[in-house]
Amino acid sequence: MTDELVRVYLPATVPMLTRLPEHGLTATQAHAVTPMLREWYAEGDEEELEYVAFTRAAQDALQLLRHDPAAPRRRVVVSADLPASALDRGAGELGSSVVELRAAVPAGAVAALHVDGADAVPDVDAAAKVVVEALAGDPDAQFTVDGAEDHELEWYDPSELEVLLRDAAGPGDR
Repeated sequence: MTDELVRVYLPATVPMLTRLPEHGLTATQAHAVTPMLREWYAEGDEEELEYVAFTRAAQDALQLLRHDPAAPRRRVVVSADLPASALDRGAGELGSSVVELRAAVPAGAVAALHVDGADAVPDVDAAAKVVVEALAGDPDAQFTVDGAEDHELEWYDPSELEVLLRDAAGPGDR
């Protein structure tokens, strides 16, 4: 019997991507379509549920940027397909998309890389500075975070990692 694959969305930063080929991504949590998310958003089809999980990973990427001021100001989300046995979906609260990862995510499991374009850098920088306040309910901070979320992340095939890293370190980034 084979282990079913589950699509997970991992928040990341550009520096984390530089370690991906040799070390994978070391993260303890990711987002996925969980039973608690399905129950909360019962009307949603699979694509809508995936988008919710993806968006939450992008929000978490803002928190990673807040803790790494030297990282280029771009949200990064890594889509990966992992065996269900590599995850703990836990009970969680209603609507939760959080899954616990039991090990590092190997580069071979990566299905796609998603990164903000250069035009998003000023909005992402501003949002990273106030994301904690937004989560605490500050409406002005939430408005700033929403400005970053107005930008769609660009899609890259995993084979384009070098191009992505070169582009993400270009002019307009720190």
